[in-house]
Amino acid sequence: MDCIFCKIVSNEIPSVKAYEDDRVLAFMDINPLNEGHLLIVPKAHAATIYEITEADFLAVMSVTHKLAAAVKKVLNPEGINLMQLNGRAANQVVPHLHVHIVPRWSGDGLTISQWEMVAGNMEKIKAVAEKIQSEMGNAE
Repeated sequence: MDCIFCKIVSNEIPSVKAYEDDRVLAFMDINPLNEGHLLIVPKAHAATIYEITEADFLAVMSVTHKLAAAVKKVLNPEGINLMQLNGRAANQVVPHLHVHIVPRWSGDGLTISQWEMVAGNMEKIKAVAEKIQSEMGNAE
């Protein structure tokens, strides 16, 4: 497989590791948006949230939770962005599921989570919610 994150997991490509266990590897982003920018990946390849097993996804999120607390203690950021992108339309560059932890400070110049608030059509919003509820098997 020609996946850069799989090569990092297998130590074919070096990384600066921040955490590792049997299911998850976390390493520093070499193109950081801010100091402390981390990537958390499952060791088993899964391109997106649609392919990952629930157990591996829960392991990734558990490690993300622990690392966010560690980043808070070490760097004391004013905020943190957690990002997990799926597919090209969502700007996923590496097709191996990963979570970004990006520490944030006022005035850091990043625009990761800024968008204009525009009210949606409530009938369409409700219709989509009903379809999702039906798919989940818990329609009210």
